[in-house]
Amino acid sequence: MSFGTSSPVRPLILDDIRGAQKMLAGVARTTAIEGSRYLTGLVGAPVLLKCENLQRTGSFKLRGAYVRIAGLSPEERAAGVVAASAGNHAQGVALASTLLGVRSTVFMPIGAPLPKVAATREYGAEVRLHGHVVDETLAAAQEYAYETGAVFIHPFDHPDIIAGQGTVGLEILEQCPEVRTIVVGIGGGGLAAGLAVAVKALRPDVKVVGVQAEGAAAYPPSLRAGRPTSVDAPHTMADGIKVGRPGDIPFQIVEELVDEVRTVTEDELSSALLLCLERAKMVVEPAGASPVAALLSDPASFRGPVVALLSGGNVDPLLMQRILRHGMAAAGRYLSLRLRVTDRPGALATMLGVLSVADANVLDVSHVRTDPKLGLGEADVEVHLETKGPEHCVEVSTALRRAGYTILG
Repeated sequence: MSFGTSSPVRPLILDDIRGAQKMLAGVARTTAIEGSRYLTGLVGAPVLLKCENLQRTGSFKLRGAYVRIAGLSPEERAAGVVAASAGNHAQGVALASTLLGVRSTVFMPIGAPLPKVAATREYGAEVRLHGHVVDETLAAAQEYAYETGAVFIHPFDHPDIIAGQGTVGLEILEQCPEVRTIVVGIGGGGLAAGLAVAVKALRPDVKVVGVQAEGAAAYPPSLRAGRPTSVDAPHTMADGIKVGRPGDIPFQIVEELVDEVRTVTEDELSSALLLCLERAKMVVEPAGASPVAALLSDPASFRGPVVALLSGGNVDPLLMQRILRHGMAAAGRYLSLRLRVTDRPGALATMLGVLSVADANVLDVSHVRTDPKLGLGEADVEVHLETKGPEHCVEVSTALRRAGYTILG
């Protein structure tokens, strides 16, 4: 089921996605769907998590990549394929190509997380590092395709890709036939578009809600304009949905079939990732946690049963560490303070005594004695604390002020 790109693309239909599902039998896992008691209590209706973070390669991307490459002609396969990606699409293309016996070259940005680079190589692709931003990497991959004849595998803007991703929607309906709302992250739109085609064809009453990161939300202005528009310098920790412009084909489908597109903040993404780890025992990347972030931001607005799609779990451990700290701070469980103290023996012990009485756990302490803003006999102390929530943060700060300490920030 290969769609040509030189002529107009016919509309994607349910049969395309069912065909993709047959093609993926024995290749992509039917991932689990798990209930979340915490989110169910918050929303006031059943909430289930569709765990594509447990898919082969760690994300849904294998589905579309395999369908796209499997649909190539023998001549196209012989020429090999090329892709550009910072992570999930790279791994999906690499494994799909290896399973189909097709040579693959994947361009990744310089500075891409080492675990993702290593995984892409291990799945069988030749990895070339080029460019410091994805646009430069994409240009290099397209130039390679032009020079070598390799087929460029777009991450979202091709009907075969969309059909493959849409098989997630069929699985959700099979696993949770009573579903009323499906929440899915949106970057370029391939996953949301494919899911919407499958779901609306079988269950037009099910509401499909897309979620974008606030700093990379190209869909809301595009939907208002009635055409894909670009966001300058998109920024978000959720690199899986960090796309500056909707795909042309996904946009048409999203505009027609997706009921609503919401945005979430970086704090909400951090809190959602932390919740997935602590409450659901799921390692999820920020993009994969975006549907949970939307549930946390406005739980009463969702009609249940709700299925939140955890689209991927490929997160660099160093990034995870930073995000978790950010999430703990957003949840009021991590507090950083800079205090002005008297630079004399015992001053630090006295301050730590105040924190002990306030039941704050000290994680790290550092002194600053050489700042020109400091007076003679003064020092600044930066202290990082583990706290028990927003109210406890206020209690700790109040206790320090009552003890005579100046909080600088």
